[in-house]
Amino acid sequence: MLYQLIRPLLFRLDAERAHHLTLASLQASHLSGLDHLFSRPPLCRSRHIMGLDFPNPVGLAAGLDKNGAYIDALAALGFGFIEVGTVTPRPQPGNPKPRLFRVPQAQGIINRFGFNNDGVDALVDNVKRSRYRGILGINIGKNFDTPIERATDDYLICLRKVYAHASYITVNISSPNTKNLRQLQDKEALAGLLKSLKQEQSSLAETHGKYVPIALKIAPDLVAEQIVEIADLLLAHKIDAVIATNTTLSREGVEGLKNAEETGGLSGTPVREKSTAVIRQLAKALNKEIPVIGVGGILNGNDAAEKIDAGASLVQIYSGLIYRGPELVGEVCKTLG
Repeated sequence: MLYQLIRPLLFRLDAERAHHLTLASLQASHLSGLDHLFSRPPLCRSRHIMGLDFPNPVGLAAGLDKNGAYIDALAALGFGFIEVGTVTPRPQPGNPKPRLFRVPQAQGIINRFGFNNDGVDALVDNVKRSRYRGILGINIGKNFDTPIERATDDYLICLRKVYAHASYITVNISSPNTKNLRQLQDKEALAGLLKSLKQEQSSLAETHGKYVPIALKIAPDLVAEQIVEIADLLLAHKIDAVIATNTTLSREGVEGLKNAEETGGLSGTPVREKSTAVIRQLAKALNKEIPVIGVGGILNGNDAAEKIDAGASLVQIYSGLIYRGPELVGEVCKTLG
């Protein structure tokens, strides 16, 4: 209820400024011990996925906390798991501002951030300072100026640096805001990347004495043939999970609305059906051998249940928080049980 009172004020601000103000407010509330004003602990059963015990199936998607600077404050909202990033080997400013836009009539968000972050070393330092001991995913990517043919090098750098500090690691090859990044979803490029990642994962597991699962995050703008190809590669290389999906380049459902023509990836309600369709196709192609984490357009409990019914084992939310606030976590948990 409190967020619904605050939201009109936040929506009067530039979207990125409101984003940072909200995170700062959450941090202040957490440090002051006032977390209960924003949420109540959700009640739902745990899930065992990727060899990990998730206290509930509702996670925070990557992108909200790019540098892992607000982990403890976000954990207090009741998430079953938190994913931070996307992080790159070197710090980078991302694309020029403005780069975040609301499409409120459609409950959508468009962003063209471009992996703005403080670099993997800064993220690791923040994770070390955090008191959170729940399931933590770390989402990794490549620097914007790394040639696409050298992208694997960047992913391996990040993998090595975050391995000891993550519950699972997400490989982001699907952001539309880094030039040519989605080319890594092509069959030949993806096969090479996955092979290198699995080899390094095996080596790191031996070095650190623990196995950290790897998930692949894919786009919603794939055709059926590409989805089957990706599923085959996930199975062949024994990838531990797949996250479906990232933001879409489509503007279907938002035509003519304010900000709809801004460049970038569209999330929120407009991507819900596309994301669910990909989940359904993936789940069929994977035959339940690899778990799917569903994300994209979850604005209420029924949206989350739709993802589970399509074949997802867990869900993540982000844009829904912008429109609904922290109460969405509990609502989704109650619906999923």
